[in-house]
Amino acid sequence: MIAFLRLIGMVLVVELIFYVLIWIYIRSLRREELEKEWDRRHPERAGASPERAEFVRRSMVGFSNTLRARLVGLVLVLPVVAIVVIIVIVNYN
Repeated sequence: MIAFLRLIGMVLVVELIFYVLIWIYIRSLRREELEKEWDRRHPERAGASPERAEFVRRSMVGFSNTLRARLVGLVLVLPVVAIVVIIVIVNYN
């Protein structure tokens, strides 16, 4: 049982590292997309400006909430559930 708990603990640590890296990467992709959208919509005000920064900030609020929920499910919960199911199937059949 101790080995099982150590395995789950190590898996969770690795998953948290991947979670943070994926979260940063996907947010940066979305920010770039929003910045390009601003430049496309407002060609006369292209480039860094307070208006563009505010547009990106407001647009990222809702995206962060949905992204966090999806990543928690995919990166943190799904692998642990898969490992537990595999261990149960192997040990009790």
